[in-house]
Amino acid sequence: DALVSALEAWPQTGIPHNPGAWLTTVARRKAIDRLRRRRTGVRKEQDWAEQWAQQQETEAAGEEWMDDEHAIADERLKLIFTCCHPALAPDIQVALTLQTLAGFNAAEIARAFLSNEATLAQRLVRAKRKIRQAGIPYSVPPAHLIGERLAAVLAVIYLVFNEGYAAGGGADPARRRLCREAIRLGRELLYLLEREADTVLPELGPHTAEALGLLALMLLHDARCAARVDAQGQLVLLEDQERALWDQAAIQEGVALLDRALALRAPGPYQIQAAISALHVSAARAEETDWVQIVALYDALRRFQETPVIRLNQIVAIAMADGPWRALPLLEQLQDEGALQSYFPFYAARADLLRRAGLLGPAAAAYAEAIARAHTASERDYLTMRLNQSRVAAGSGNE
Repeated sequence: DALVSALEAWPQTGIPHNPGAWLTTVARRKAIDRLRRRRTGVRKEQDWAEQWAQQQETEAAGEEWMDDEHAIADERLKLIFTCCHPALAPDIQVALTLQTLAGFNAAEIARAFLSNEATLAQRLVRAKRKIRQAGIPYSVPPAHLIGERLAAVLAVIYLVFNEGYAAGGGADPARRRLCREAIRLGRELLYLLEREADTVLPELGPHTAEALGLLALMLLHDARCAARVDAQGQLVLLEDQERALWDQAAIQEGVALLDRALALRAPGPYQIQAAISALHVSAARAEETDWVQIVALYDALRRFQETPVIRLNQIVAIAMADGPWRALPLLEQLQDEGALQSYFPFYAARADLLRRAGLLGPAAAAYAEAIARAHTASERDYLTMRLNQSRVAAGSGNE
């Protein structure tokens, strides 16, 4: 090849000063080019063979159950189960899920959780290092292990949703993203469980019922998002919301999912909470809400989860069903137990019950306590309004 190049080049450029060195240099370059082409060809053959094999596997799997959308969903589910491995702390499971699946950076997660960005970033780095060092697999567990891991996955998805929903109305785009991501993850988890329950493990049916319940619960809550703040960004309580602003399509889907869950006859806490939410959104007016049934559902929920927060929610429902005087002694008993000393909704609920009972002086003091523990500006503004109303009414002798 070098000699052919010389015969082509030298008649035009002349014989070089050192023909031997010229030939050696050209020969070396051509040899290197040929070796590179050979390696490239082998690599392309290998790449083509791998792509062909993957295509065959995908096509074969597609004949059974998978299309491109579900293939992507499965990749996300692998990340969910990796992030929710029991070797990781529960709180970092949520943050890691947000970063890995939702694409949040440390600053966005810190804002959503009202935490320190630098500390959170360090914890995320340590969690990823632990995944590598412990050899935690990037995979959906085998069907027989999904059940034992599912409680953590459901809890993480619900916590992601709550972090977005709790701020009141979704004025913060980062928090609205949390709600949307949680609903998307709920859909993908439900697809996995229904697929496995149909084809691999029928005993996953009870878990499918809870996944249906969780998705229904999130949809029913999220359906009210547009009505949770007014035009000035002020918080609007459920009883005062403009129900025409509720997302009826989301409500219909949530109720249909709940019906499917209840038909499986495997009750669980997410289904019960969804049923409570369904009673709220099915009432045409606030005064038509079936509070007696809601109180009964909280009794059922407490058989699964006996927590101070659930008891507080039931006490509020009792006040709506039977009046504030029936609920206030229960609230005082809960306060004496001390479990909710730093829980803002407890103080807001106590202030509201005192106001409804006509105890306007104590209500004003309770509103002040609630304001000191409020997390957002909309919460503080609403409570301040109630505080001023209570003070005015108390000063006018209406207590």
